[in-house]
Amino acid sequence: AQILPSDDHLARVGRVMEMLSEHQCQGWLEGYLLTGRHGLFTCYEAFIHIVDSMFNQHAKWLKVTREIPWRRPISSLNYLLTSHVWRQDHNGFSHQDPGFIDHVVNKSAEVVRVYLPFDANTLLSTYDHCLRSVDYVNVVVAGKQPAANWLTMDEAVNHCTRGLGILEWAGTEVAGEDPDVVLAAAGDIPTLEVLAAAQILRNALPELRVRVVNVVDLMRLQSESEHPHGLPDREYDAIFTADRPVIFAYHGYPWLIHRLAYRRHGHDDLHVRGYKENGTTTTPFDMVMLNDLDRYQLAIDAIDRVPGLAQRCAGLRQDLQDARLRARAYTREHGEDIPEVAEWSWSRVR
Repeated sequence: AQILPSDDHLARVGRVMEMLSEHQCQGWLEGYLLTGRHGLFTCYEAFIHIVDSMFNQHAKWLKVTREIPWRRPISSLNYLLTSHVWRQDHNGFSHQDPGFIDHVVNKSAEVVRVYLPFDANTLLSTYDHCLRSVDYVNVVVAGKQPAANWLTMDEAVNHCTRGLGILEWAGTEVAGEDPDVVLAAAGDIPTLEVLAAAQILRNALPELRVRVVNVVDLMRLQSESEHPHGLPDREYDAIFTADRPVIFAYHGYPWLIHRLAYRRHGHDDLHVRGYKENGTTTTPFDMVMLNDLDRYQLAIDAIDRVPGLAQRCAGLRQDLQDARLRARAYTREHGEDIPEVAEWSWSRVR
């Protein structure tokens, strides 16, 4: 094909290939991996469903090849899903579907991995692992909008190696004592909202012992009897507790978290917020409010589920409801998020 002087970053040779045809891109990558090389397929999160059946067959093929001794390992098939459900400021409802993860976890635990890095450093660490791995399908979901880096590179490597962990700097728990409530998150936007909710609770209720947990490797939530990455019950209980309320902010459809953790102690105290098929072309914060994933609702959830707190903090609960109403009214009037949200930043000082 002809290349014009006005064409930018275009050549007949190279390692980046693009076509608005998801099944073509999937086929390219599958063939490329069979040559012994490495690659990734980046796609809008909502439209990766176009290759659902191709993913199915590749995952099944990988499972079978593990049992064939003369088959050498090949590099993993890596998906990078971006332009995700929570940041569709211009495209709207048609581009909001995080359900590929639900589809992927149906496949053999030997083959599938799902990662939800929450900043640039955890994304780098995650993809370093994915590109070194063989005989897996790795699904990584990450936004592409400017965002804060919550961890240093060394911290990110350690956190991703564990797959999940307590963000000690974000909570208000007391050493040697169980927390009153656990705020957990999986995904970049859910983590942002959980951190903001933790800050609200820290400022309004400094005596409340809040633990903040982040999950990068989603399969860590499953029992070790169900998935090789699953946490032993002892380690799961040490992080999430066996008898304290857990408010879990999740990137996708909330029932997947219940499905993964249904055998865990304390499952009855697990309350999950996520995408509920409520969407439109709107602001980032209005999107999370439409699905009750916003910081104010998460703080309300904590108040509602810590024994005795709802009665004692009825005024605070009402203030948080009023804050939601103000934020929503502001977006309707100005077409952008309220400054207290848009300009919010984390303070590590208690």
